[in-house]
Amino acid sequence: MPFPSSPRARSGPRRRSLLAVAPAALALTGCTGGDSGGPAGEDTSAADRARARAARDSEGLVERYDAVIAARPGLAGRLGPLREEVDRHARAFGGGRKASPSSASPSVTPSGSPAPSATVPGNDKDALAGLAAAERELADRRVKALGGAPGELARLLASVAAAGAAHVYLLTEGDA
Repeated sequence: MPFPSSPRARSGPRRRSLLAVAPAALALTGCTGGDSGGPAGEDTSAADRARARAARDSEGLVERYDAVIAARPGLAGRLGPLREEVDRHARAFGGGRKASPSSASPSVTPSGSPAPSATVPGNDKDALAGLAAAERELADRRVKALGGAPGELARLLASVAAAGAAHVYLLTEGDA
């Protein structure tokens, strides 16, 4: 006889899956070498492009955190440490962003309208859910990029993807 489901539907990764992500990601990255057999210039430029893309992705996520913190100041204490970690991820990938949350302002596109990432839902729960969805999507993309990345970059991607999965947990179920 199956057990009845929990009255509270959970979304996002479970604690077990978070604990399983890191070893699995490390096992995958341990199998990648720095040499794919092609010309060194191709590997380097592909790795540089992947690194730059990862930096831009992290910088975009920092902007989302900044927008939520600016619109929902009551969440600043909870989101500040996560935002700082995402900012460190951007710098680890070679990004140059060094803004602080106190200087946060929604980004503006050249047309003068707020960027789509700057749109913040009207309540705390939805704002946190939006950040969690962005973290989850970015972590998933980074896991998918592991196979084509050279060794050191793959290890960094795996580490940051695991951190993103932990952020999802903290944003969705950290208070539960």
